[in-house]
Amino acid sequence: MLAQLIAAVGPLDDPRARRPADGGSAGDEHYGALVRSIVNQQLSVRAGAAIYGRLTARFGGRAPTPVEILADDPEQLRAAAGLSRAKAGYLRSLAEHVVSGELELERLDELTDEQVIAELVAVKGLGVWTAHMFLMFHLQRPDVLPVGDLGIRRAIERAYELDGLPDAATIEEIAEPWRPQRTLACRYLWRSLHNEPR
Repeated sequence: MLAQLIAAVGPLDDPRARRPADGGSAGDEHYGALVRSIVNQQLSVRAGAAIYGRLTARFGGRAPTPVEILADDPEQLRAAAGLSRAKAGYLRSLAEHVVSGELELERLDELTDEQVIAELVAVKGLGVWTAHMFLMFHLQRPDVLPVGDLGIRRAIERAYELDGLPDAATIEEIAEPWRPQRTLACRYLWRSLHNEPR
């Protein structure tokens, strides 16, 4: 089934080409990616880009540092960028975890996928789905399977002609032969629906 889907979809682009090149340290890049993830949650690409643009404009055209987030007035930051109160709170939670050392961004590259997920979901506003996307598209981990992603569930339902959306256990079973390249398989599944994340 997957081979037929890959043949139908054709070649994929390189996700690394879409990553901003800010020239900072690994920790800075990881932090910036997580800020973007929080801003973009549950928004269209266009809406997320507009809000992220207003956020960076407030800080001279770049992502704010954790210290800058914590020093800013939450209500002024929220109003200036067009953030919801919840997302402004999530940005502060992320900044607090980084400043306190609870989240050591420089270490993420050294951790297993499961360890990265555990580190990220300890931050308010960063759930398992966001952690999966961070692993797949930012850390370029090759064998990630986001079983809770609606697009993946729909694509598998369609490709495997299932009677309904598959649950996590069914997805794990179907995806077992895709190891150790489940990230790539998921990218083909998303593309089959024309809505690959990011």
